[in-house]
Amino acid sequence: MTDSAAALKARLREEVFARRDGLDRDVRVAASARIAERVLRLPEVLELEPVGAYWPMRSEVDCKPILTELVRRGRIVALSQIRHPELSWREWRPGDHLVHGGFGVSEPGPDAPEVFPHLLLVPLAAFDRTGARLGYGKGHFDRAIGGLSRRHFLLTVGLAFAAQEVEAVPVEAHDRRLDLVVTEDEVIHGRGAPAAPGAGG
Repeated sequence: MTDSAAALKARLREEVFARRDGLDRDVRVAASARIAERVLRLPEVLELEPVGAYWPMRSEVDCKPILTELVRRGRIVALSQIRHPELSWREWRPGDHLVHGGFGVSEPGPDAPEVFPHLLLVPLAAFDRTGARLGYGKGHFDRAIGGLSRRHFLLTVGLAFAAQEVEAVPVEAHDRRLDLVVTEDEVIHGRGAPAAPGAGG
């Protein structure tokens, strides 16, 4: 990454984090609930598993209701586990004990079964209408998306509040676009989003 690109991303990240953190807690709770409703209506979410996800922290979209409902429906759900600089995915069920991982993230313990998701619910700092994603600067999800995509079909779904949208996210060679971004207002199809296996049209 060039110094100018790094500086631009850092400024944009700071700006959007301030926007997200500035949302009233009740607004975030209500918006997260609407995002969960939209995600759980997506045909791709009904068709693809295992589902990989993150355990929310700070002011991120709360995806726990999505994960709980998917498990209730009999789906295999996994949470990210940081093995810097990579991520692995460990099966999760409601009530499982989580441990303190890197960067303040809560994650399954090392004894949880490892899985390889076909669908990822992805956190982000900012997004644009092409599916470009600004992450948190460590590259964990970009590497995970790249690795899983080389292994098998993968659909990526970013979860964000509408306030996190920007006109254009700076994109470098290692950055991975999202197939879908779900906000409380809409589902945005990223550029070149693939059709799930077996999907018509």
